[in-house]
Amino acid sequence: TGSFASLRMTVGCFAFWQSLCFFQSMTLDFATLSPRDAYNWMIHAITPRPIAWVSTISGEGKTNLAPFSFFQGVCAKPPTVIFSGANDRTGKQKDSVINVRQVPEFVVNIVPYALAQQMNLTAAPLPHGESEFDKFGIESAPSEKIRPPRVAAAPVAFECKLERIVELGDGPQGANVVFGTILCAHIADSVLGADGQIDPRFRIEARSRLV
Repeated sequence: TGSFASLRMTVGCFAFWQSLCFFQSMTLDFATLSPRDAYNWMIHAITPRPIAWVSTISGEGKTNLAPFSFFQGVCAKPPTVIFSGANDRTGKQKDSVINVRQVPEFVVNIVPYALAQQMNLTAAPLPHGESEFDKFGIESAPSEKIRPPRVAAAPVAFECKLERIVELGDGPQGANVVFGTILCAHIADSVLGADGQIDPRFRIEARSRLV
């Protein structure tokens, strides 16, 4: 009898907490939200988000390096990554997007813990054409197949050619989703495990954004 009562109490408690977790909720109609409010709900719910540290080059040969947290690998045939650059408050496109339109190539550099501070510095807006590599003393290395350089100390760097840009919305807080086909990757020996594959748990220490 005692065991049955204990079981019944356990089941009852589980049902109570289940009702709290699954049946008491709010519903947001995104059609009624401002872009800023929609953005805040998205970044707090879609977490953690990996960071793409994207290096590009302009038609005049000026390099750019900027972090993007709306980033993901989406396909292996062909090997494809995307990153999304939101327009600023004036509706101007990100320099990275402008550069990719001029020179349809870019590098996605994966950010380890050791480079987190330098990566954060490159989030600051600079005048168009001023290089974050030079401004913040970030060492670059030449790419093998494309013009934009990569971050020399990045444990993984994907050289990509532009596949397409999808424009979503316009003006302030509109976005440009950049699709790139991976041409080659540079992978540091230090992030490889005994099996010759990347060990993401203990070696790569990739940074992500939580909010």
